[in-house]
Amino acid sequence: MSYHEVIPFLPGNTFRDVTKYDYRKPHSLDYVNGYAVQRAPLLGIGLTPLEERQLPSPEELMSTMGTDPKITYGSKQYHTKKLEPRFVPAHVAFDKVVLRFDGYFKQTVHESVEQFHLRKVRIHYFVEDDSISVVEPPVENSGIPQGVLIKRQRLPKSSTEYYTIRDFNLGINLTFYGKTFRITNCDQFTERYMRETEHIELNPPDKMPEDPHQFTRNRPRGMSRHKVEKIDKLQRFLEYDRMVLRFFCVWDDRESMFGELREFVLHYYLVDDCVEVREVRKPNNGRDPFPILLRRQQLPKSFDELSNATDCAKYTWKDFRIGGTINVLGRRFLIRDCDDYTKEYYAKNLGIPMYEMRAIPFDDGERRPQDGEIPPYNGFGSVEDSLGSCKYLVLKPPKKDFIKMLENEHKVLRFVARLDTRNKEDKGRLFVISYRLADDMMTIYEPPQRNAGIIGGKFMERTRVLKPGSSLSSPEGPSYYEASDLYVGAAIDVFHRRFILLDADEYVFNYMENFPHQFPFSDPRHVLSKAKAFIRGREGSIRTALEDRCQKIDLGHFKVERKALVDTMKCIWEGALTQHEAITLARQVEDENRLVDYRKLIALF
Repeated sequence: MSYHEVIPFLPGNTFRDVTKYDYRKPHSLDYVNGYAVQRAPLLGIGLTPLEERQLPSPEELMSTMGTDPKITYGSKQYHTKKLEPRFVPAHVAFDKVVLRFDGYFKQTVHESVEQFHLRKVRIHYFVEDDSISVVEPPVENSGIPQGVLIKRQRLPKSSTEYYTIRDFNLGINLTFYGKTFRITNCDQFTERYMRETEHIELNPPDKMPEDPHQFTRNRPRGMSRHKVEKIDKLQRFLEYDRMVLRFFCVWDDRESMFGELREFVLHYYLVDDCVEVREVRKPNNGRDPFPILLRRQQLPKSFDELSNATDCAKYTWKDFRIGGTINVLGRRFLIRDCDDYTKEYYAKNLGIPMYEMRAIPFDDGERRPQDGEIPPYNGFGSVEDSLGSCKYLVLKPPKKDFIKMLENEHKVLRFVARLDTRNKEDKGRLFVISYRLADDMMTIYEPPQRNAGIIGGKFMERTRVLKPGSSLSSPEGPSYYEASDLYVGAAIDVFHRRFILLDADEYVFNYMENFPHQFPFSDPRHVLSKAKAFIRGREGSIRTALEDRCQKIDLGHFKVERKALVDTMKCIWEGALTQHEAITLARQVEDENRLVDYRKLIALF
């Protein structure tokens, strides 16, 4: 121990070692096989070596422990590492744990008949940091700014303390910043948390008192004893505020010079029986933009002079009907339609059925370009590019169906086909037609055949193929082959060449059977019902003929090849079933090697 270490640790009694100038601290963390480990420090501050710890020898260790059988024979407690409880911070343990209490406070009203307003609030207590927020749910037409009254913060209980969860209970008063809140109730989660976690038994909940001002407003109005009924504007405002009826009208002014048929929208405000008329603006109509024909006001039923605007009777919502006419300051308007809310309002209050409020068709006689009039294909680019030049002034690339491309990526239907031609040289040629489900494109490949005299390879690049009778310049647009048009036995025309589909791989049959609504030839139920309808009334002859033909090509154990069975059944079905439908029936009773059990097939009928 150095000399300065025995001096009392008081201000002015400490001395610094002037010979020491290196205060670097060595690292104690390291990585072994990618894992962070902590080693025992061997060097101190300034890289000074530390004293080595002397570990006791095994003999000394055994002598101190004695002859305990647990040490000799082993015990679980000496082999398992003692786990110390990990420290969990409050923001992790109590994250999103919020307690909710319902309460109210009274706000004094000065210079009024009302003594106070009862304002209901919700007190949120955040267990994470003991913060509190007070929120007042908004009430419609209250006239009072509502929402967050006190932002989330720790609320002081006194000059030295803050409110905690121990200070909360039901049926008590809490004072936040000089305002007293009465807690009446809480939700189920808060009640369970207080009982199980804080071990606090809550008081019985209090009944929320009724606001005398709100009770007065909700009280039904008594019938007036006077003959002239007095209109209560406040009651109408509370009952009909923001309720507007909308009608679609037409003003026919074609009898006057330069007059025409014009469309308007009439708004009727139920809160004060006012009417507003707006003109429907149309592009290039040649008029100045003055949308409002009549500002919001009560509309007189007859108008000959200005005095009629205040003296005569006014229109009410009961005077409007679809098909009726109204006088808008000397203009005759025809009501031809209204919106859905207006129809529901009339059906509820006047009992008019919905089917009677049908819209009157409207035709202003103007010639408009038809949506279906598309110019023919100009031959530049694809059909979509040519169509885009007609729709947009600034050209845009045609949109692709990305959902279809993602769902059908790498899904290809492959068929074996032959060329249907009269040339003897081309009758033996076989092709593989690949149909991509992602973009509806076809590729034709011809496998090389030995001694055929024709070089195999790619017969057609990937492209979309038009159906017979369709062209790129057709008014309805080009029609391409789809996946539902391809099946075994189908004939397709590809650029003036006719191909007959002979077979397909197993993926094609499995894919088509998973979507029977799109591929009816691969629907087992539909095909079986179609076959039963054909053999109805001649079951014996069909069964006997089918069994006789299958016995001739039997490979043993009542098994026949699928291709041989389908070729044999062509003359039996007499064209009632296509080749693909016959394969669908055979696939129901075949094994992995395409061997069909014809006894099970006959039993299906």
